[in-house]
Amino acid sequence: MNKLVKLFAKAEDGVTALEYGLIAGLIAVVIAASAQGLGTELKAVFTYVTTQLTAAVPAGT
Repeated sequence: MNKLVKLFAKAEDGVTALEYGLIAGLIAVVIAASAQGLGTELKAVFTYVTTQLTAAVPAGT
């Protein structure tokens, strides 16, 4: 039993998988936050373009 505990303590596969999981989670959070900000900016740009086009084209044309 003692040998099994020592072998388990030396195994690093689980730790590496956990580290990769944490890194992937952090990257996902950063991407989600960036997409939220980018979406807000894109909405403002398209609203501006729509407003400018509506003002430039006379109604009924």
